[in-house]
Amino acid sequence: MPETVSLDDLEAEPHAVVFPDAEPRTVRLRLAAGERVPAHRHPGRRVVLHVLSGRLALDLDDETYPVEAGEVIRFDGEREISPLAETDSVALVVLARGDDE
Repeated sequence: MPETVSLDDLEAEPHAVVFPDAEPRTVRLRLAAGERVPAHRHPGRRVVLHVLSGRLALDLDDETYPVEAGEVIRFDGEREISPLAETDSVALVVLARGDDE
């Protein structure tokens, strides 16, 4: 039977795990305007980030990519990531295991 979750009902801020202990790891990210997630990596993962509302400036290594509501960006988890909310923003982040896992 499929699992259904309302993203709005998830309480953890800014990261809420959508389906605990399930793969791929899926996280709801909610950031207030001006809020930034410190630089980090997701080794061994491939990352898909879907901005549901708002606008992010996504730092990947030494480059910045604008990502707006309705847009999806994917990248290797070995890259250093640091999203900055340019407006109040909500995104869904999927962290899938890499090919070698």
